[in-house]
Amino acid sequence: GLVIDGQTLNIIFQGGLEEKLLALARCCRSVLCCRATPLHKSMVVKLVRRQLKVMTLSIGDGANDVSMIQAADVGIGISGQDSMQAVMASDFAISQFKHLKKLLLVHGHWCYTRLAKMVIYFFYKNVCYVNLLFWYQFFCGFSGSSMVDYWQMIFFNLFFTSVPPLLFGVLDKDVSAETLLRLPELYKNGQ
Repeated sequence: GLVIDGQTLNIIFQGGLEEKLLALARCCRSVLCCRATPLHKSMVVKLVRRQLKVMTLSIGDGANDVSMIQAADVGIGISGQDSMQAVMASDFAISQFKHLKKLLLVHGHWCYTRLAKMVIYFFYKNVCYVNLLFWYQFFCGFSGSSMVDYWQMIFFNLFFTSVPPLLFGVLDKDVSAETLLRLPELYKNGQ
């Protein structure tokens, strides 16, 4: 692991040593920046996003973490006693740090699989509808006549666009939460 403080970050950013910091950080399993200013925190996140071209996640619990949370791809705010500014600036909010594991491994996995299935569903729905219109044109001799009334098309899209996402969102859980917490490697399965 690498532990780096705010004074060292100041020297790195002023001296143009960002590449060396990234080379050193890539050799470590974890990097911890402590006693850093809000500007340093956001600069580190932006440096990692820009140079390594990876998705970043920032976690903070106070007003000094807002710029870091906003600079990351995904921001998580921990509601604390100090202030709610980090929570208001974040994408997701949790009450305690211990809930992060469940947020990422369980809800992240479920969200990923639901979105993947819904994308496939919408392609299927639209391909079916366009195929129906295409073959109808052969039947009517390419006259340009409408196959269905306007209100029927509205109900078709309303029913097939609103009901399945609600059912998927409520009922679809491919693996139980206990299994996902016990086997974290299942998170990479969908990717």
